[in-house]
Amino acid sequence: MKPQLTEFWVGTFHGSHDGFPAKVTATHDDTRDEPYVWTCTCGASRSFPTEHGVCATAWRHTHPTRFDQLRQWADRLRQSIAWLRRTR
Repeated sequence: MKPQLTEFWVGTFHGSHDGFPAKVTATHDDTRDEPYVWTCTCGASRSFPTEHGVCATAWRHTHPTRFDQLRQWADRLRQSIAWLRRTR
């Protein structure tokens, strides 16, 4: 991900989630309503009005806690069961 001309790089976080590698890029852009944002290679993103919380949430997105991993596993299981019910 290459930053736009108005964006400034804040940080990059490498890790994984849902069993796949992930890379989060945090940027700052004064032209947005919420100037701080991070975007993941999985398509997820979050924006913030201040710098506080950007790096912490980006880190947690790429380094999920055991609880986050369990929640993600349960979500995948729920989606699989729903898909199986639709295909019957």
